[in-house]
Amino acid sequence: MRCKEIMDVIERRYPKKYALEWDNIGLLAGRDDKEVGGIYVALDATEAVIEDAVQKRADMLVTHHPLIFSGLKSVTNQDFTGARLLKLIKNDICCYAMHTNYDVKGMADRALVKLGFLGGEVLEVTAVNADGRKEGIGRIVDIKPVTLDRLCERVKTAFAIDTVKVFGDLKVHVKRAAVCPGSGKSVISTALAKGADVLITGDIGHHEGIDAVAQGMMIIDAGHYGVEYIFMEDMKEYLKKNIPGTEVLTADICHPFTVL
Repeated sequence: MRCKEIMDVIERRYPKKYALEWDNIGLLAGRDDKEVGGIYVALDATEAVIEDAVQKRADMLVTHHPLIFSGLKSVTNQDFTGARLLKLIKNDICCYAMHTNYDVKGMADRALVKLGFLGGEVLEVTAVNADGRKEGIGRIVDIKPVTLDRLCERVKTAFAIDTVKVFGDLKVHVKRAAVCPGSGKSVISTALAKGADVLITGDIGHHEGIDAVAQGMMIIDAGHYGVEYIFMEDMKEYLKKNIPGTEVLTADICHPFTVL
């Protein structure tokens, strides 16, 4: 199957129209007429990921985070992004990114399933379909009341992580949870407005955390990677089901930092 046909399969479930306007998704490097026998799925197009894709003879690299995000004025080995692009192109590997369109159409719902939360509604609306159905970033859901420390243990188990960073009283009971995989700084005010008493997300800084608690909302920061690496297995399942006969591999789970 050619790269462009695989792109059609992906975009049928995760339409590009749902990506936020600042995003950079789609085919970022390579030929759309490339015959693809093997697909490699990763969260980021790091040097290690690209090398592994080369070694495993993948024809297409599908990532969540875009390798090219801001404008490039040159593609050379003097820049780490350029060096990655050169390696992909040299090895004739197509590089495709599905970022906020996947966030809107897959990531948060997948996270709810992992957490065992039922129902829920869109947290931050970014689009409204012709039938009036809302689409957007994150989800908010009513849960059975639980202490914050117990919910932290649930998050750690659900995402197979050893640690979380917590803002708030561990013994307080929470019953309305906002879930925003990735970086959740931008949804704090929305989560508060929608009555969340806990936000499960990543990339929360000191000031965002203490300010949220001051306004009555606890935060469980499970890390950007910690909540988003679920993209890889989800996309592997989707691609294997919808593109039979094509080998689909995933990068090893590798958290980008260590807490000692």
